[in-house]
Amino acid sequence: MGHPADVVTFLSELPHHLKYRVLAERLAVCRLASDAPFPAWALQEGFFGVVRTHEELSIICPEAVSAEDRLPDGARVERGWIALKLEGPFPFSMTGVLASFVQPLAEAQIPIFAMSTFDTDYVLIKREDRERALAALGTAGHETVGDQVS
Repeated sequence: MGHPADVVTFLSELPHHLKYRVLAERLAVCRLASDAPFPAWALQEGFFGVVRTHEELSIICPEAVSAEDRLPDGARVERGWIALKLEGPFPFSMTGVLASFVQPLAEAQIPIFAMSTFDTDYVLIKREDRERALAALGTAGHETVGDQVS
């Protein structure tokens, strides 16, 4: 698969038709300095995720706990996200899961922020893109299950 046309062919043939839930919680993605201490406010409630690299400390958390007065100087925050939770678990040997889910979003020009856990994947989209995203995913054969959950 060294040629760009091979990549397009591969993506168009992804076999996965996935089930997912739309989580109701409003989320924010925060960027702190790489050496910043982990803030206690990020643990206060609900959904959160943390990744520390040499370049940054990224935190995904409920919008309600990402108030400007809680963020250290120099921190950046992007609010307005909701999560689409893929109905896993997916074995580590299964390939193309995330690619098959985000491809229709890319084709619809919907920006995403992806994160994974041991069992499944979460795709964050902006709230204002919700209806377009669900339409694109439905057209691609992906199916929402259940009611929105917090």
